[in-house]
Amino acid sequence: MIYTVLYASIVLLAMFLYMRRQSRIQRSSMVELKEAVQAGRTEPPSLHPVIDPARCIGSGACTKVCPEDALGIVKGKAVLINAAACIGHGVCRLACPVDAISLVFGTEKRGIDIPHVTPDFETNVPGIFIAGELGGMGLIRKAVEQGRQAIDSIRKRPATKAEFDVFIVGCGPAGISAGLSAIAAKLKYKVIEQEDSIGGAVYHYPRNKIAMTAPMNLAIIGMVHFAEVQKEKLLDFWNDVVSKTGLVIHFREQMEAIEKVDDHFLVKTSRGSYTATSVLLSMGRRGTPRKLEVPGEESAKVAYKLVDAAQYKGQSILVVGGGDSALEAAIALSEQPDTKVILSYRSSAFSRVKQKNQMLLTQQQKLGQLQVMLNSSVKKIQEKSVDIESDAGLKRYPNDAVIVCAGGLLPTPLLQKIGIQFDTKFGRA
Repeated sequence: MIYTVLYASIVLLAMFLYMRRQSRIQRSSMVELKEAVQAGRTEPPSLHPVIDPARCIGSGACTKVCPEDALGIVKGKAVLINAAACIGHGVCRLACPVDAISLVFGTEKRGIDIPHVTPDFETNVPGIFIAGELGGMGLIRKAVEQGRQAIDSIRKRPATKAEFDVFIVGCGPAGISAGLSAIAAKLKYKVIEQEDSIGGAVYHYPRNKIAMTAPMNLAIIGMVHFAEVQKEKLLDFWNDVVSKTGLVIHFREQMEAIEKVDDHFLVKTSRGSYTATSVLLSMGRRGTPRKLEVPGEESAKVAYKLVDAAQYKGQSILVVGGGDSALEAAIALSEQPDTKVILSYRSSAFSRVKQKNQMLLTQQQKLGQLQVMLNSSVKKIQEKSVDIESDAGLKRYPNDAVIVCAGGLLPTPLLQKIGIQFDTKFGRA
């Protein structure tokens, strides 16, 4: 009898602790959802999950693997509580134990333009192919497979006198896979990447987040088995692959135009012009970073994202922008020892940002950890300083690095100019 009572007590205590934890998680999710609605962050930018409430059992498996914390549990069911943060990698669908999640493009209110491609990943413009996130595939394993299959289709095309058989734009999972496949097929190739890192969307995941939960097949390397891997380990893996295979990637080179010339293409980039028989577009949907267009912006000290605030410890940093990413970057930097931070924004007030970020920003201001300059604009970036114009006039400030968080310019207009056709999807796969 004593053992029965003891056992029952342990079970009841476990149930009580579990229910209390679930209640706390749901309260937090409801607060996040309310903030997102108030800030107007309810529209996902691309591929995103839709949860079937009839199937969902509220296990929370999807919320645990989401790198952007875009999912939460509300009233016992999974809910997209921060739609604007979702980047469509789809690990939530893989994690769901009851298949309650489907991935779709667009919503009833806002459509998403997805380029039309054939089963061989060729667009309506013969010779131009699309693979990976740009074509709507955020899942790493499938993006890798698309990159491999696209090259398999490209190598079968008639040869031309162009200097490259294939010109690959972007080095996320699809681009890396395509590059390896090009090497294996002995094709003349060129891979460019507008940023200074590989990994695509994975590079932008928060630190230590789970990035992939499925095996993938890479040319030269073979089958790679991952159960669960953190962002940092996956990026280390990609860098190791590049090093071992000799895959050549040209960083900080941006595609600017593609023109059809006779039987091949002329690809213009920020560093030159090249001819190619085929072009594979494997860049993401985050878009090209919106630039300040000021003297000195080409400097190596200018970045368009903050990955690790600790690397700027003890420096003078300027953050430019007025969205959540800018505020979060400025806050994270201001928490580093002996780091001086200025946040510059062209408008008179921050709008459509999380209340939590606004509160933390105000807190850091009061502590003297950062300086906020509204109604300001950067005029010039120099080696050890920046010129900023504000209500106080044009002044020069000491500076070691500039982080620009001004959003991105989607590649859709450029692709449409080439002649690529798009399908607009409203909440459909």
